[in-house]
Amino acid sequence: MAWSDLPGFQREWVYPLKSSGRYTRIRQTLGNGLIAFLAALPWIPIGGKPAVLMDLGTRRLYAFGETFTPRDSALLVVIFLIMAFSLFLVTALWGRIWCGYACPQTVFLESWIRPLEEWIEGSRGVRIRRDNRGWTLDKAWRKGLKWTLFALLSIGLSLTLTSYFVPALELWSGDGPAGAYGVMFALAGGVFFDLAYFREQFCNFLCPYARFQGALTDERSQVVEYEVQIGEPRREKPRAATEGACIDCKKCVAVCPQGVDIRDGYQLNCINCGSCADACEGVLAKLGQGSLITYTSPDTRADQKGPRPRTIVYSALLVVLSVTLVVLLAQRQPVDASVARAPGTLFTVDADGAVRNTFLLMVTNNGSASVTPTITVDGSYELIVPPISIPAGESRMVPVVVRTDDVESRTQDLRLYVDDLEIKTTFKTGAES
Repeated sequence: MAWSDLPGFQREWVYPLKSSGRYTRIRQTLGNGLIAFLAALPWIPIGGKPAVLMDLGTRRLYAFGETFTPRDSALLVVIFLIMAFSLFLVTALWGRIWCGYACPQTVFLESWIRPLEEWIEGSRGVRIRRDNRGWTLDKAWRKGLKWTLFALLSIGLSLTLTSYFVPALELWSGDGPAGAYGVMFALAGGVFFDLAYFREQFCNFLCPYARFQGALTDERSQVVEYEVQIGEPRREKPRAATEGACIDCKKCVAVCPQGVDIRDGYQLNCINCGSCADACEGVLAKLGQGSLITYTSPDTRADQKGPRPRTIVYSALLVVLSVTLVVLLAQRQPVDASVARAPGTLFTVDADGAVRNTFLLMVTNNGSASVTPTITVDGSYELIVPPISIPAGESRMVPVVVRTDDVESRTQDLRLYVDDLEIKTTFKTGAES
């Protein structure tokens, strides 16, 4: 198989016409808001740490003033499941609307790349005519400038994404680890290839959501639909009253970022962005008619308006997961700790006859402020521990010495407390039984 036979390496290039209308305004407002939010998040300090930082080296996630460690894996799994089933529910209700309004691929492509491309290379028709001709000086400098700006945007975007794993100030000032910059440039190369060339082919062939979203929708999901009964048969002249309402202007096709003709029926490649609905509404409004393309469900029967099993199941799962999340958060301790026996002998007999065990206590501060935890022991034990203060989001290893005169059994249960957190371990005495 040759490279030209692979999807994306031989295709009809899509030149979307700039759209305008209510759905376009919603998409642009939401997209710009998402970009601003994602770009600002690594720079917002909360408790001395970025609002969101995934520190892979220490295996900690800092999120909005809280610190999550591997011991919080169950909590993170519940959060990811809530996100997943929320997406499933939204898809069951409104189809592939995530792709059209919130997917990073669509947001960056429609908010930055296409406007920049039109500013440098001109309108849709001008770009088509120039690309169909051979290379000229005018075409070369425009393409070169466009690709240079795309490369700079790709680097900026990759730096922003990497800032979720390396502190933003450290990374952007050039003081980050070399590996982070290697990953960043590799990511920038992939982003540049996607935004400059691959584009809608990513949605059509690589995006996993595009593959399984068909199984999440049904005949009652709200998707972009063409009113066939009103629009067909198409007419070329607006005054041909004997024919349908569609005047076959093809503007709905011209504005589609996926190159889809929605009049051929709902297609998997459609991302539910509503550009075609805006285009149709803008044209037919001049003729005193409503849009032939709307958000609707293929099945509009009156006897099918009750709840659907799949939406009930998704909603019920979201309620259960949300309650589980609240319970886990309520039970989560601001201070986490684990204990291990110090290397060496299991116990030592002191000069006064007391038996001593030495432990290493690892204490982690999950909160957003410095803490001074209180360490105590349950039972007739003497505890020797140095004072400890732990900054927000950090850990300290503390040596703990436990002594007792009670040596009736070889192994005794021992309960240490770090504030209200109970830690169970054993105390060795060397007794006969």
